[in-house]
Amino acid sequence: MATIVAVDDDPSILELVKVNLEIQGHEVVTAPDGEKGYALVQQHHPQLVVLDVMMPGTDGYTVCQRIRKNDAIKETPVLMLTALGVVDDKVKGFDAGADDYLVKPFEIPELMVRVRALLRRYTAETATELPEILSVGDITLIPENLEVKIDDQISKLTPTEFEILNCLVQSHGQAISLGQLLKDVWGYNPDDDVETIRVHVRHLRSKLEKIQPEKKYIETIYGGGYRLHPEGLNK
Repeated sequence: MATIVAVDDDPSILELVKVNLEIQGHEVVTAPDGEKGYALVQQHHPQLVVLDVMMPGTDGYTVCQRIRKNDAIKETPVLMLTALGVVDDKVKGFDAGADDYLVKPFEIPELMVRVRALLRRYTAETATELPEILSVGDITLIPENLEVKIDDQISKLTPTEFEILNCLVQSHGQAISLGQLLKDVWGYNPDDDVETIRVHVRHLRSKLEKIQPEKKYIETIYGGGYRLHPEGLNK
């Protein structure tokens, strides 16, 4: 079904992930450290990387940053596994380019849900039959390239950023709650995991406003949620 690279310095965790993903029909290749893991990602061009954070030598943050800087593999979804669960560690993972974050110890059903959600987004974005280009106000989405175009300037988005912006465009200026965005983009709605969406929205907002600094494109709604700002809906 999918090729997945799993990287963890704990052999028991690595075997647990490998066996359960293989039961689902995936091909799983494993590495015990960051350097070998990054080499496998370059070699196999997988559909997903399951990446431990705390490893001797090259840690997971560094591996994720390298993936995002490599044009050949930069769009590969990355699910980080870590024993660190505080908000600052999650933010650091998302800032490094992770798509999702799972705290150890984790339940296998939760791992499977997150893997399915990431693979669903990846396969939808790389499918041969692509949706039509979508436009609203200044914003034009280019699905086949995961790009947004504003005033003839184009910015490359991550798969997660593209999905978030697509949800906002589809809402036609109506507010979307944090929970709804998590459900629509990730495919599930974990309790109190709002920092995930906030970090990705912050990165997306920065890219849009870098193109057009004098305009606001994403408005934060009091009480939790986002919508396209009226400035971004008008040309």
